Amino acid sequence: MLKKIRRILAVLSFVAITLLFLDFTGTLHHWLGWMAKIQFLPAVLALNFVIVAVLLVITFIFGRVYCSVICPLGVMQDLISWIHGKRKKNRFSYSKEVKWLRYAMLLVFIAAIALGVGSLVALLDPYSTYGLIVTNLLQPLYAWCNNALAMIAEHYDSYLFYSTDVWMKGAVSLAIATALLVIIAILAWRGGRTYCNTFCPVGTVLSLVSRFSILKIHIDGDRCVKCGMCTRNCKSSCIDYKNGTIDHSRCVTCGNCIEKCHKDAIYYGRPRKQAVTDNDEKKSVDEGKRAFLIGAGVAVATTAMAQAKKKVDGGLATIEEKQMPKRKNPITPPGSVSARNMQRHCTACQLCVAQCPNHVLQPGTGDLLTLMQPIMSYERGYCRPECNRCSQVCPTGAIKPITLEQKASTKIGTAVWTHFLCIPTRDKTEDGTPVSCGNCARHCPTGAITMIQLDENDENSPMVPSINEAKCIGCGACEHVCPARPVAAIHVEGHEDHRTI
Repeated sequence: MLKKIRRILAVLSFVAITLLFLDFTGTLHHWLGWMAKIQFLPAVLALNFVIVAVLLVITFIFGRVYCSVICPLGVMQDLISWIHGKRKKNRFSYSKEVKWLRYAMLLVFIAAIALGVGSLVALLDPYSTYGLIVTNLLQPLYAWCNNALAMIAEHYDSYLFYSTDVWMKGAVSLAIATALLVIIAILAWRGGRTYCNTFCPVGTVLSLVSRFSILKIHIDGDRCVKCGMCTRNCKSSCIDYKNGTIDHSRCVTCGNCIEKCHKDAIYYGRPRKQAVTDNDEKKSVDEGKRAFLIGAGVAVATTAMAQAKKKVDGGLATIEEKQMPKRKNPITPPGSVSARNMQRHCTACQLCVAQCPNHVLQPGTGDLLTLMQPIMSYERGYCRPECNRCSQVCPTGAIKPITLEQKASTKIGTAVWTHFLCIPTRDKTEDGTPVSCGNCARHCPTGAITMIQLDENDENSPMVPSINEAKCIGCGACEHVCPARPVAAIHVEGHEDHRTI
């Protein structure tokens, strides 16, 4: 019963958070957005002490059920291990805790957070690692399948599905996501929870609490026949059947050992009293009830942390391929406050990238300190005034929630015009007159761009953009619609510190 309830909750949690990353409509965020906010590290970085406290209390009472139910990377490892288990049964063995490596990784992780080395945080945090994998590898496949269904529906005059752009986030992010998936898959295939109990800093933090948890897996020495089935089925390699001990700091309360023990020598709960262990009618622990309580406890706790979020539809802009300009300063999203705040709080989970309806956000690749953290660029769209979805989905506080009114007055950058790239200055019609354009001025939502003559003393001088920096907020509409190729003649330079205009 323990294993069944854990599996049901784990599958529901895993599917929900995966769909949260895959959904490009923003609809599921209204119902499932809270799933990202109850992940351990995002809650810590967002200073959400209520969620952190609840997770620690759950661990103190039930053990490391967070790792086997809530953490999507943990559930993914269980899935991979389960597939291998269909081919090779009873394959695990007991191994001692590698303390020096576990705590070294934890210290490196803490130092990375303190120093703002976001790239290292992204590679070590389990939730962010899973987000990288889903956003870069699964989301394009999901979009292709959606587009195939849209074509079929269109054939039958149905609008049940609509097409979306399939966007590969870049070679660097794709390579990193692939490497992470391969490494974690190999570790899970061969050793079950090797990653969780050796490299994962969140698992190490929770292990400090789970050592003292109230409800644990125990071995009844009077009933144990030393068959070793519990050890050979423990994916955490934490059961030493020869000595009758369990390393509770590594146990994730999966229930495999209980299921495999045919002597009722393995049980979950408080320690049994030796005087009644051989009397079936006086069992001190009813495993079915214990399993129900642990499942109910986790379900109630996670439900209590759920928060209803406002659904926002930012719309989709017509996307046109072009080359990214070289910016002196990267552009961070409205609500991120500053580049420093983004660097220190973002775990590069890619949820904002996956949810951006205009494909403005993409993983950064220019700086090792902020590798994979989202930056803004306008080749595929621009930051539309009616959309603030990234600020609503960010679970860490790297992008703080802002209203549409606040976004409209937040200056994240300033447009810069490049004279020799502009079409009116470089292209002429057949009769020799300059080609007129003005796309940037027509599409500027704040009216910061007007067209003026390049030479006010020459009536035949081309009309070129003039930028009112006081009005420009850096939304990128001008850069996106600029027809100049391969680089837009007008682009946005980001501000390290955002300000209100």
